[in-house]
Amino acid sequence: MAKPKDTPNYKVIAENRRARHDYAIEEDLECGIMLEGSEVKSLRQKTANIAESYATVDNGELWLINSYIAPYEQARTFGHEERRRRKLLVSRKEMSRLWNETQRKGMTLVPLVLYFNHRGIAKLKIGIAKGKKTHDKRATDAKRDWDRQKQRLLRQGG
Repeated sequence: MAKPKDTPNYKVIAENRRARHDYAIEEDLECGIMLEGSEVKSLRQKTANIAESYATVDNGELWLINSYIAPYEQARTFGHEERRRRKLLVSRKEMSRLWNETQRKGMTLVPLVLYFNHRGIAKLKIGIAKGKKTHDKRATDAKRDWDRQKQRLLRQGG
């Protein structure tokens, strides 16, 4: 999803930068996330981390596990648990497709970006990914370096 430039409400909260390095992302999917009130308030302050988290299909439901949302200071008595399991909202058709994809060898669901969309609703983009081996990571790094060098040469030569 391209970032809409003219929408004031679109705001990235947390991004999993290591995901594209550690995994080969085959496709991505936007899904809703069930949050408590204090969690939404905390997300508005950009105090979240999805780097160590993952998504899983359990009993026909999609869950985000091990994501961190900092406690909201003003909601001390009715606060939230920081690393609780959070339910992700997708359609039944997408749920069955995700379950089928994760049953394949080496496939996993990796959260990529947590953001507020143009309507101000918290969304999570998850990717269906396959883990990269060390040599795959090296090849990706070498290709990226070569592309940078090529762009540099074109700028200098032109």
